[in-house]
Amino acid sequence: MSMLTPPGMGGQYKITGDKYPRMRPARRRGRLALAGVACAAVLGALGWGTLQLIDVFTGGGAASAAGAAADCRVAPARASASPAAVAVPKPAQVTVNVLNATTRKGLAQQTADELKKRGFRIGDVGNAPAEFDKKVAGSGVLLGPTAALKGSLPVLGTQLPAAERRTDAARKGATVDLIIGDGFKGLAKQADADAALVRLTAPQPTPAAKKKDC
Repeated sequence: MSMLTPPGMGGQYKITGDKYPRMRPARRRGRLALAGVACAAVLGALGWGTLQLIDVFTGGGAASAAGAAADCRVAPARASASPAAVAVPKPAQVTVNVLNATTRKGLAQQTADELKKRGFRIGDVGNAPAEFDKKVAGSGVLLGPTAALKGSLPVLGTQLPAAERRTDAARKGATVDLIIGDGFKGLAKQADADAALVRLTAPQPTPAAKKKDC
C-alpha cells in the first residue's frame, strides 16, 4: 500500500503513483449538465411565450402600429353619389283648395290668385270648415290624403314653409287644402319658393365625412 493511501482504504481507492482517488462517480457531472440544458430550454420557451403574448396584446408590435397610423390618416372628402331625383308632381298637377280660417276677409282669394300665378291649379276658395275656423294659430295648415305626404304636400309646402302638414286617411282624391291661419303674412317669395322646389326635385349630394385623426 502506498504511503498516500489513507488508513483503512484500499481496493479501488488504492493510490498508486502520484494520482488521487476520485471521491464521487463521474456520471453526476453528466446529470448536472443535462439539468442545465433542460433549464435553459424551459427558460427559452417561457421567453418565447412571453414575446408571443406581448405581440397578441399589442396588436402585432411595430407593424400593427404602422398600420393603425396609416388608417388614421385623414382621407380627402369626396362627394357621395348623387341621389335620384324625387318623383313629385309639378305645381300644375297639384289642385289646391284655399280656405281662410281667420277673420280677415278676402285673404283666401288673394292667396289663391297668387298660387295660380305660380302654376298651381285652384279648387275651392272660401272659409275654412268649423273644425279649423279661428282655430289655427300658426301661418297655416296643409291638409291632404295620406298619399300626398310625399307628393303634393311637399310641393305646396315650398310656397308656405312654416305651415303644418297633416294627412287624412279617410280623404279621397288628390286635392290638398291650404288653410290660412292667424299667423299668415303671405306666401314665400317666389324666388325662394322656386329654389325650394328645385331642391325638392333634385336634391344636392352631401359631402362624405372625413376620417378623424387618432
